[in-house]
Order: sequence, then C-alpha cells, then structure tokens
Amino acid sequence: MTPFAPKCASKRGKKEQLSLGIIDSQSKKTTKIRDKCGFDAGKNVKGRKRHILVDTLGLVHGCLVHPANIQERAGAKLLLEPLRDTLTKMKKIVADGGYSGQNMIDWTKETCGWMLEIVKRTELHTFKVLPKRWIVERTFGWFENYRRLSKDYEYAADTSENMIYIAMTQLMLNRLAKT
Repeated sequence: MTPFAPKCASKRGKKEQLSLGIIDSQSKKTTKIRDKCGFDAGKNVKGRKRHILVDTLGLVHGCLVHPANIQERAGAKLLLEPLRDTLTKMKKIVADGGYSGQNMIDWTKETCGWMLEIVKRTELHTFKVLPKRWIVERTFGWFENYRRLSKDYEYAADTSENMIYIAMTQLMLNRLAKT
C-alpha cells in the first residue's frame, strides 16, 4: 500500500481504513523481458497481467504483476492473501465476472474474512456504467498518463509493480498539494 493513501482519503472526508475494495486485472503487452510472460487468450495479449485492489477513491492498496496466462481467480488469491493482515477493517470486495465462482467467493470469506460481490454486465455489447466497478477502470485509465505504464517495458515483474506504486504516489501527492 502506498503510504499516502490514508492521508489522501482523510483529506477527502473518507475513512483512513479501507472498508470497501474493488479488484480488477488488466493484460498488457510486454517488450524485452527476463521474467516469464504468458498469453491471455480472452484478451488475445501476450505479456503480463496487472491485478490491483483500489478503494472508493481509486487509490491503489494492493498490486500484483504476473504472467498473463494466470486466470483472474488465481491472481486474485495471490494478491489478496498477503493483504488480509494489513486491511483488517475491510468488509467487502467488488469484482467483475472474471472472479465469479462459488470457490472464489468461499475462499475470500474463509481465508480473508471479506465478502466478495460479483457485479456482472446485464447486456452484451452495450455500454453501461456498473456500480463501483468504474472506479478501478478509471484507475487503469490514470496509468495511461504514465508512459512506462502504457505498455510493460520492465524486465522484471517486481519493477512493473513498483512503477504502479510510483505513479500512484505521484498522483496522491498532486492531490494532497491541491488541498
């Protein structure tokens, strides 16, 4: 978690401790890499997948970068398990249909103590803003403002994660400076 997230949340009238999280993943093409990369058949992308957990302001509280061939549910488990000890006040996570399945819902409740709510699209091929899910999509949109996050240019997945944290830290510092 970036160190400025609680301070930035309190300046905007939100609680410092995260109670609702939104999780999603994004597949990105890679350039020259040393770590493993995979192929995401759903998105037709060879590269890496970024999982992020954000709060209701869109601030990143957890990030994981891994090969794109790992499914959403498996990647979510890798992201959420280390966060269960730090995000003690969190009650609920909102996710898209890629995280659906009774196994994932049960695992989240048993392992982390959080309720997982799946928000699915009602109609295919139509645009509709879905409750809370737009927040994580907006955060992915913010990443596009940073050239090094527009594509995965890093040799190691750890460096990609750190670039996400650096971008979010800069964004939060800009918000704090305005207030």
